Amino acid sequence: MKLVLAPMEGVVDFKMRELLTDIGGFDLCVTEFIRVVDLTFPRRVFVRYCPELLNGGYTKSGTPVRIQLLGQVPHALAANARKAVKLGSHGVDLNFGCPAKTVNKSRGGAVLLKEPEQIYQIIKAVREAVPTEQEVSAKIRLGFDDDTNSTEIVDAVQQAGASSLAIHARTKRDGYKPPAYWEKIPPLLSRLTIPVIANGEIWQVEDALRCQERSQCQDLMLGRGALATPDLAAKIKAYKADKPYSPLSWENVVYHILHSSMHQDENMSDKYFSSRTKQWLSYLKRQYNGAHLVFDEIKTLKSKQDVVRVLEKYAISPDLDSNHNSKAIPK
Repeated sequence: MKLVLAPMEGVVDFKMRELLTDIGGFDLCVTEFIRVVDLTFPRRVFVRYCPELLNGGYTKSGTPVRIQLLGQVPHALAANARKAVKLGSHGVDLNFGCPAKTVNKSRGGAVLLKEPEQIYQIIKAVREAVPTEQEVSAKIRLGFDDDTNSTEIVDAVQQAGASSLAIHARTKRDGYKPPAYWEKIPPLLSRLTIPVIANGEIWQVEDALRCQERSQCQDLMLGRGALATPDLAAKIKAYKADKPYSPLSWENVVYHILHSSMHQDENMSDKYFSSRTKQWLSYLKRQYNGAHLVFDEIKTLKSKQDVVRVLEKYAISPDLDSNHNSKAIPK
């Protein structure tokens, strides 16, 4: 089974990828999308979205990272894809699932689900531009307003030469409202010979098992569930391997936040860490009662130093290190 960390715009950035892969369980990360119009970006743009390029395209813990591109112009996407892999990206992912109105208005993301032929042209151009040993993956939803043309969409993806396909089991109109319609994936699998990754509403180990059963996909993509439970991927992997596992306590999670140095980014404003921490706590509150208490303490704070002082009160080094070995993480 392969577990992929989903590309979540404005949330799963370099620091978050580093933290979650340090905790373990992920086999691949996909970056936030780089919006492509008609230019080939310089190296600094790719490095800004994917600092892991400076480490061979791997996170600190050794998880490969794949750059995601979003756009509608095949030759421009192809040129940027070629450059991305040349710089060290482990393949290229193409976004056909973003539901944001601003993105869709400019004919990017999920709106292209209305145009399977354009999806075909984009993937074909990128596939031809990227060396054969590099994967070209695509991420889609079941459709835009409904799923009536889902078969045309997946046919276009495969016929264009994509290496794999991630399916978020909802339409653009569904947004992120539960449920995810995992049961709509198997009829599409019968048309495909490429690997398919199921995505949507995986919050617990039990959800992962149900998703595998209903979607008939072994490989999964985790998004918001991994933000709510940072060791969700590690839990799933341990369960599938029938190995004992000690879940991270709330105090351990806080320790990981501090240990990841998310607050030590000189390129960001002093308020950035405070805003990011509050944003993340909105997810963590789903699984940890302690997150409510911390949020109440920091909700009026703006300085990263003040937020760090609050977190330090609750942080406890886990008994297991970031790879779940029996040695505590050194301070």
